[in-house]
Amino acid sequence: MKKTLMMFAVAAWAFSGAAVAQADDVKVPVQLPDYPEGSYVHDAPKMEALEDDDSIHPELKRVIRRGYDLFMNTQQLRGENVFNDMNCSSCHMGEGRMNWAAPVWPAITTLPDYRGKNDHVNSLEERIAGCFSFSMNGKPPEYGSDDMIALVTYHQWMATGAQVYGKDNIGGRGYGREELSEPEEKPSYERGEKLYAENCAICHGSDGQGQKVDGQVQFPPLWGDNSFNWGAGLSRLDNAAGFIKHNMPLGQPGLLSDQEAWDIAQFMNSNERPQDPRFIDDVETTRKTFENFHQHTMYGQKVNGKVLGDHNNTGEKPFLKPDVLRPRTFE
Repeated sequence: MKKTLMMFAVAAWAFSGAAVAQADDVKVPVQLPDYPEGSYVHDAPKMEALEDDDSIHPELKRVIRRGYDLFMNTQQLRGENVFNDMNCSSCHMGEGRMNWAAPVWPAITTLPDYRGKNDHVNSLEERIAGCFSFSMNGKPPEYGSDDMIALVTYHQWMATGAQVYGKDNIGGRGYGREELSEPEEKPSYERGEKLYAENCAICHGSDGQGQKVDGQVQFPPLWGDNSFNWGAGLSRLDNAAGFIKHNMPLGQPGLLSDQEAWDIAQFMNSNERPQDPRFIDDVETTRKTFENFHQHTMYGQKVNGKVLGDHNNTGEKPFLKPDVLRPRTFE
């Protein structure tokens, strides 16, 4: 009990004015990978730049602000579009502009494009819809709706000045999986569990359920009903390991070795979460049908005597599959 109280006290301090006031005095080593030679690195604008830019129409500024607000606090759509404790900013850190934390502006410069996950050409709205369907275990705002347009507009604004269709050399895109070495040893649940307790539990909880302050999500859950489902990109071990290596512990990117990142990802993604909304008949059929994706996940694998994903639990969501998850043939 004392340990739990101490964990919450430290976390509360981290979000207090004292922590902010001392932030400039704390020197934390940042160890991020170098950009590959020839990479294009875009410095996405911050919200302060929006207010200072007199060339942008006031109505457009208003819509960009709305998109930013939805991006940072997607929980305001809870029960309608979001059915867990995740926000867009949970996976796309730094307001969606942070390199190696899946910055969102490259979606503007590279889409429409073919995507192997659903085997057809995707638009930006469809990619955003995927985040709602998988990472937020919900259903997206309607295409062309005010909320969807606001989110698209925020993405578009952050790509201001960026190169279009320079998709093969974007520095800091995604979670830096390509910069992460293959594990020297097979990723270990046991090592990952120990590393998680030492490095992650203080924020995300020993049970992986995150933390809330006054009902507001401060640290997102990493598994369970209120986390992302089995179809989300971070359920992939390689994506999770890249995210952990280059972003965690919070404020100390690169602190963990590549092997440690793989081990924590193995532990984290060996816990249950809501069903993949693409579920077909049974877990074995679903894994085989979407093998190009699930070959990188623990879905359908036996851990501690149980087959992960072998359930009909959709979490808080009262349905399995949102209507937008459908094939596109252009015929």
